[in-house]
Amino acid sequence: MDIFKLGDKILALLEVVFGFWNNQVSLIFEMLGQSPVAFKEGGPWAVISGIEPLFVSVGSSLVVLFFVIGFCSESIDIKEEMRFEVIFRILIRLGIAEYLVVNNVTIMKAFFTSIGNLVGLLGEGTHTRLMIPAEEAEIIKNLGFGECLIMLIPAALLSLIVIICGFFLIYTVYFRFLKLLVIIPVGSIAFSTMGGNRMVAHTAVTYSKYFLSTAFEAVTMALAIMVCNAFISAGLPSFTGDYEDWAKTLIFLCEMTFTIALTVGSVKGAQSLTSKVLGL
Repeated sequence: MDIFKLGDKILALLEVVFGFWNNQVSLIFEMLGQSPVAFKEGGPWAVISGIEPLFVSVGSSLVVLFFVIGFCSESIDIKEEMRFEVIFRILIRLGIAEYLVVNNVTIMKAFFTSIGNLVGLLGEGTHTRLMIPAEEAEIIKNLGFGECLIMLIPAALLSLIVIICGFFLIYTVYFRFLKLLVIIPVGSIAFSTMGGNRMVAHTAVTYSKYFLSTAFEAVTMALAIMVCNAFISAGLPSFTGDYEDWAKTLIFLCEMTFTIALTVGSVKGAQSLTSKVLGL
């Protein structure tokens, strides 16, 4: 009887869930290609733009303080009369520090634009979409009543996992924007340490490394999603050859769900991976 034919319902559930995942991936590629300036129609950036002058004024004041610290340190280390080349080097360092303090947002916008363009080029390529192959869909449709009961519980559980992974993926991308927006104003204070000696200027170096790893994190996220989606569509593993068709399909769905969880893990660890790859 048709009332016991649950295969169509299971297939419809899986198609809705995988369609949800594909929509999330498309949304994430669109968000990763966005600059924080345009995120949420520029609302969060307007807040940053409003408070940025305050940090610039503090950073400009600190440049003088760190310059004095660096000058005194150079004088003590040399233990002789200050030569012209030493003074010239200190003044160049002061000019670079002041330039970075005043123009740090402009420099960061250039990075955002470049990274967004790179992610946009990756998104324009043909990246695999998650879908159930026709053969597997036909097997699910023709499941018997007992097989449907066996398949229903794992299908519902896997669907729940996919939905949770989709929302967690969105959360990770939103959290990246939050990190960028929070650290942008602090750049003026961090770059002011460039006016001091090498030990003091280490703060600016550390800040630059963290900023670059967070900014380029978008590229690593995009690559992780593309590669993991390719894993999903690579087909059934060879060890499933001796099972029944419905068991092969169940294993295939578990493999897809595992790869989706792997995608989320790769996206979550994108910043750490970026830092290690680029030596930041």
